Amino acid sequence: MPLPSAIERLWDELQRVRADVLREVEPLSQRQADWKSGDKDWSVGEIVDHLTIAEVATGKLTTKLLKEVQAGSAAAVFPHDVTEFAAAPLREGDAGGEAPPVVWPGHGKPVGELVGAMKDARARSRQSIERLAGCDPRRLTFKHFRFGDMDLGQWWRLTAAHDAMHLRQIREVKSAPGFPRA
Repeated sequence: MPLPSAIERLWDELQRVRADVLREVEPLSQRQADWKSGDKDWSVGEIVDHLTIAEVATGKLTTKLLKEVQAGSAAAVFPHDVTEFAAAPLREGDAGGEAPPVVWPGHGKPVGELVGAMKDARARSRQSIERLAGCDPRRLTFKHFRFGDMDLGQWWRLTAAHDAMHLRQIREVKSAPGFPRA
């Protein structure tokens, strides 16, 4: 079954930025993945771990909210006149903010395992995205710790924007003075 155009565009947005993140990370050595420019800065490995943890949390939120959808309710049917979901509250160039402890990364995890976990999370996210085609994601809301109430479409668009923000951070780490060349 083909996905509604809004869902397909959402998936394409998620995949586009994730491919860029993986292109930056996959060639890194363990030494490069663990390197930090300062004590309070995150390494590339930590950024990857953080992105994966956050995406898994959005998948769990999707499962939780979809369980609450009542058969026959307006939320149980995808509105095929919807062509796009509302933008995520995180905008291009935003610096982000302090991550809540629930999505803090670990340090020193093997880079291959981090990349594998990121890819596995995205495969599970595809299942969540497909499930959005059977409901109206705009009617399913949950409060974000920083941005307030957001619907499921916005939560998933936030995942893509979050990846883009941290993609810039990864590139900054890799171009910082002292970054190991191998």
